[in-house]
Amino acid sequence: MGQVLIRNLDDETIAAYRLAAERHDRSLEAELRDVLRRFRPLSGDARAALGERMAAIRAMTPQVPQTPSDVLVRDDRDGARD
Repeated sequence: MGQVLIRNLDDETIAAYRLAAERHDRSLEAELRDVLRRFRPLSGDARAALGERMAAIRAMTPQVPQTPSDVLVRDDRDGARD
């Protein structure tokens, strides 16, 4: 496994992660390792799979016609919705 050294972190950031580590009952290093693992960038395959999943969800949502905002404003101004 590799190692990474991050310099010049501000004290507030370190303090926030120390508190999170205490809440999770683990070391600061373990907390940071977990955060980096959970929020790592998606690989090409994972990104493609997520895109396909999102497209499938969008396909389940019925298309609803939308009225342009200028028409709604004009109707409201002219009292058409009273």
